Amino acid sequence: MDIQPPGNPEIAKQIPVRWRAVAGIVGFLAIVELTSGILQGYYTPLMTDIARHLGIHDADVNWFEAAQLMVSALAVPLLASLGDIFGHKRMLLLSAVVTALASWAVVFSGSFTTFLIAWALQGFYAVWLPLEIAIVFSRARKLGVPGPMTRRAAGLLVGALELGVIAGALAGGALIGVFGGNLALTMTIPALATTVCIGAVALGVPDDGARNGAKIDGGGFGYLAVGLLLLTSGLSFLRINGPASPLVWGCLVLGLLVLYVFYRHENEQRDPLIDFKVLLARSMWPVQLTAGLFGVSVLGAQIPMSTFARTDPAVNGYGLGLSASGVSIIIGAYVLALLIGALLFPLAARRAGSKRTLIAASFLVGLGYLLFLPLHDSLTQVLINMMIAGIGSGALVAALPAAAAAAAPFHRTGMATGLTNAVKTIGGSFASAIFGLALIGQVTGALSNGAAENFAAPLSGYMVVWVICGGTAIVCAVILFAVPRDALEDTRS
Repeated sequence: MDIQPPGNPEIAKQIPVRWRAVAGIVGFLAIVELTSGILQGYYTPLMTDIARHLGIHDADVNWFEAAQLMVSALAVPLLASLGDIFGHKRMLLLSAVVTALASWAVVFSGSFTTFLIAWALQGFYAVWLPLEIAIVFSRARKLGVPGPMTRRAAGLLVGALELGVIAGALAGGALIGVFGGNLALTMTIPALATTVCIGAVALGVPDDGARNGAKIDGGGFGYLAVGLLLLTSGLSFLRINGPASPLVWGCLVLGLLVLYVFYRHENEQRDPLIDFKVLLARSMWPVQLTAGLFGVSVLGAQIPMSTFARTDPAVNGYGLGLSASGVSIIIGAYVLALLIGALLFPLAARRAGSKRTLIAASFLVGLGYLLFLPLHDSLTQVLINMMIAGIGSGALVAALPAAAAAAAPFHRTGMATGLTNAVKTIGGSFASAIFGLALIGQVTGALSNGAAENFAAPLSGYMVVWVICGGTAIVCAVILFAVPRDALEDTRS
């Protein structure tokens, strides 16, 4: 994707040199994202083996997801803001070290508690992509064309991420058999990958030199930690006790109150952890709100999709009745669509602009999930729906941090890109809790006056999931119209 500046042939000659300068950085960062993908895909086929190894019920595996999401929601805004203060490479390296240590701790953990702690700390990898986008954006800005370079880099990095997910899922399922069921030996592979990742960051990624001279907002982090902990606890109790429990609503209300205090505190700080003046700008808030709503489908809908595909239609009247290997076809198609969407994003943004590309991607996600309402009776229908939603989702995964970087002041790029992942994680947490209620009939029972038969979730529960996923994506598309024209088309030098 060459840029042809009008008029000056000397500048035209320099552009390919600039691309090569950024490509050298992206190559090492792609190793980091490949590792991130391995972490996200490798353990999925091993969850039953992990549950048996720890002597826990399959349902208790959900605590791993909840704990890791909470750590991610805390670590991402903190480390992203610290990247603006101390350097994005330093925070990327620190998060890589923590993730590697946690990955090795997972290998040697023999109890539920130690495994839970180690697994949660692996959530530091969630900050990698935002920090990488900030690094690329800072380097590209110095070279004169930050917008196009950042968009292309984002597409390539997300492409590496999705390749890692595919490779990780295939390797995890195969190696447990190759290693004779030795779970500890099998789990050394992602630990080794994260160790290599440290070397890639330390040796291959230069310091971007971006510093904003701010001070650490320890008080803000404390308020944010307590607020998110209360919200996460409320969502966990919602899964366990149901919506009738006063403990659920007590935690949620207290969490929101603490976050309001956090907001008031941040507005009084000279160097806030989250700069709400930047966050509430017209060019920024639609991007961040889109990230949060996008988390509903991209993080919350995958388990419901898997259980729907496994449901036997002969017994329940719906579902696909697939085996575990059959479900992997759907997962593989979805991840492939994510990869296609990520790689198409910079090309589409170049032709149509970032804002239009974001809107189109959101509409694709909404269309894909809403198509499930009439079309869910065959594998072909499900694959088509997931491919449509996946292409839009892949574009959004790549586009959102790049759009946030373009909309933010230079000294707040780390904070802005980090927030896209943090709010996406929070959106996924809320969706996971609501979807869990829908699929056990506590929501759908009130809607349909019926109860699930056998152990399968009611079809009305899946309808609720698809409506929420599709509806939130359409809301994203509408919200993005509020972004000022050309606000995301960053050509600043």
